[in-house]
Amino acid sequence: MTSVAMRRRSDPSAAAPPLSNGVSTTVSHSTVVGATSDLSLDRQDFVTLSTAISNGDDVGPFVRRAFASGRPDSLLHHLRLFSRAKESEIEELCKAHYSDFIRAVDDLRSLLCDVDDLKTSLSDTNRLLQSTGVPLLNSLDSFLYAKSLSNNLSLALNSARRCVKLLTICARANYHLGNNNLYLVLRAVDEIDQEVVKDAAAVPLPALRRMLVCYIPAIRGYAEKKISKEFSDWMVQVRAASRHLGQVAISRASAQRQRDEELNSTRSGAESLYSLDADSDPDDIAAAAASAPDAASAAGFDLTPLYRAHHIHTTLGLEDRFKKYYFENRKLQLTSDFQVSSMTPFLESHQTFLAQIAGFFIIEDRILRTGGGLVSRADVDSLWDAAVAKMVAVLEDQFSRMQTANHLLLIKDYVGLFGTTLRRYGYAVGPLMDVLAKHRDKYHDLLLADCKRQVTEALAADKFEQMMMKKEYEYSMNVLAFQIQTSDIIPAFPYVAPFSSTVPDLCRIVRSFIEDSVSFLSHGGQIEIFPTVKKYLERLLVEVIDGSIVRLVDTGGLNWSQAMHVAANMAVMERACDFFYLHAAQLSGVRRPGHTSSHRDFPLKRSRDASEVLLLKLLCNKIDDFVDNNADSINWMADDVVNGTGNGVELGNEYANEVYIYLDTLVETAKHILPAPVLRRVFYGVLSHVSDQVIGLFLSDSVKRFNINAVIGIDVDLRHFEDFADGLVPLFADNPDELSGGELSGGEEPRSALTEARQMVNLLMSNNPENFLNPVIRERSYNKLDYKKVVSISEKFRDSSDRLFGTFSTIGTRRGEKANPSKRKGLESLIKRLKDVS
Repeated sequence: MTSVAMRRRSDPSAAAPPLSNGVSTTVSHSTVVGATSDLSLDRQDFVTLSTAISNGDDVGPFVRRAFASGRPDSLLHHLRLFSRAKESEIEELCKAHYSDFIRAVDDLRSLLCDVDDLKTSLSDTNRLLQSTGVPLLNSLDSFLYAKSLSNNLSLALNSARRCVKLLTICARANYHLGNNNLYLVLRAVDEIDQEVVKDAAAVPLPALRRMLVCYIPAIRGYAEKKISKEFSDWMVQVRAASRHLGQVAISRASAQRQRDEELNSTRSGAESLYSLDADSDPDDIAAAAASAPDAASAAGFDLTPLYRAHHIHTTLGLEDRFKKYYFENRKLQLTSDFQVSSMTPFLESHQTFLAQIAGFFIIEDRILRTGGGLVSRADVDSLWDAAVAKMVAVLEDQFSRMQTANHLLLIKDYVGLFGTTLRRYGYAVGPLMDVLAKHRDKYHDLLLADCKRQVTEALAADKFEQMMMKKEYEYSMNVLAFQIQTSDIIPAFPYVAPFSSTVPDLCRIVRSFIEDSVSFLSHGGQIEIFPTVKKYLERLLVEVIDGSIVRLVDTGGLNWSQAMHVAANMAVMERACDFFYLHAAQLSGVRRPGHTSSHRDFPLKRSRDASEVLLLKLLCNKIDDFVDNNADSINWMADDVVNGTGNGVELGNEYANEVYIYLDTLVETAKHILPAPVLRRVFYGVLSHVSDQVIGLFLSDSVKRFNINAVIGIDVDLRHFEDFADGLVPLFADNPDELSGGELSGGEEPRSALTEARQMVNLLMSNNPENFLNPVIRERSYNKLDYKKVVSISEKFRDSSDRLFGTFSTIGTRRGEKANPSKRKGLESLIKRLKDVS
């Protein structure tokens, strides 16, 4: 195009032919060429090749085909034709736009001039800019340098500040580490760890970062080991401290119980002296526990090491592991506390054993309330359940081996204090109380065995003589203490009591039994104390005391004086029994026992009856001796009537004289010893025996016959015995309503004891003995007589000439009566009729 334009500039006169003519010329030329070719195929190939080149397609396929067909010349020819055709088109195009090119060139030339002017202006401006901008550029370079330096210094200062901060924290951690403030050390380490882990660029010095990364785990490990060692030391100390802590808590419970008992004992009409802890209101217990000083604090026990270890492990993220470790170790300690040494008696080790467990659970309760979740209620309850099961097993085993009531009481009392102490901390102690209740019978059996031994020793040591008290304190200790006095007036001293030393000894034994029984039953569960104490008290009175006295009486080693004192003791013991029941009721918290002596049977009734029977037997034996020794002196066929009054004059027969003197002496002794009811029963029995002896004299085999004079002599003896019986009435007049056990007295007068002998004598002396056969008369006058005895005695009633009733006339004459021959016939008829009846 440039060459064409230059030719046209060099030859401006030449006019370019029109572009359309050029194209037509080219086409017509090509057509001529094509016309010269014979082959229509060449024309087609040319058109196809031209189209492909115009479209910019690849001509490779055309080349390969030309060579494949062996006609490369044809291809070259076509290409030359295409090239000439395009050159012609270009030339025609350039000719068509020649004027435009000329104008453009002219514009460029004028533009060139403007450009030269602009270049000159720019050059001047550049020189001016250079002269002005060089100082600014220099200043800019200085600024950029300063800014870069400032940024570097800022980065250095920031890095230094971060390093200083980390080093400051490290210094603080070292300081706290030196002071063993592990929590503050771990806080500092956590702060450093956060700086290092969260932002790696926070530590610009790689060496410092490596050092921190290395030492942070080491410090945490050191803290864990250090606190673990301190915790291990605390675990060793807590076991020893638990025992002291339990002892302090139990001693406080004991002191509180004593204060409550003293307070209740001073109150008139108090509801209960021994109130059961199990009946207490749970809210009151909780309030008391909240208001009472903590036993752990009182014992000076410090839980800080435990809380510190828990806090440190929590900070280290090991809280769950520490909780498990603590629980397992405490469980092992509790298991170790359960071990009971077989080398030491349980009586000596039970306080240590229980105090150790009490201290353990007091500490656990404190930790549960203030430990921040270190232990849970479920954990503590599981430990308590295991402890209760073990304590129950130990107590069951130890109680089964014990053979001493006092030992069992001491252990029970401490177990009760143990239960009271832990109940205040919310622990359920019911199973322990159940163990105590289960061995209630065994304890009382042992206690009864001890009392039986003491009663046996007291009875064996007693000489059964009246007890003399020289001082008022002795009277108070032996009489007033058991309310067995008969008068509220203090007697003059020395005072001779109507009982022997056995009575106060037995009262002390019973009182001690009641107090021990109440002590065992108190603070031991939900039971009514008084009915239970009353049951065991009755066992003591009936099985032990009553049985021991009965055995003493049955051995036969007592004389009549000792038997009399035993009988007197029984009367005093009857009053003492009222005191026993009242004392048991008061100690059990019952204001009044709800029954009196008039509404219950005397528990020592067998021994009382046995002692009275023995006394009566001994007295009767003595009377038998008098009668047997003097029976031969009676003149059964006397010619004269024996006459006597008994007022300073001897009685009709010798035996009666000695019996009367003996009975008179016996009364003088017995009235100072025996109470009126016993005195009445005994002498009623003695007089009944005298009556039997009189009848026995008539029935004796040695008496073959007797006359009316002998009967009159017996009548004289009997009248004096009746006078003696009448003289006994004033002795019984003071307490006529105290008679009990009416099988001897029947509420009758002493004279009635001689009824059988009197009726027999009256029958023998009667003028109409056949009236005995009259039921009305017999019931009124002879109701005590036996048919066989009447027959046997009547058959011996003869006169000196062996004729029945041969002396009736003499008797009548002496009495101023007329003789009645019909008496003999009446008595003979009586004998015959009685033989027929019998």
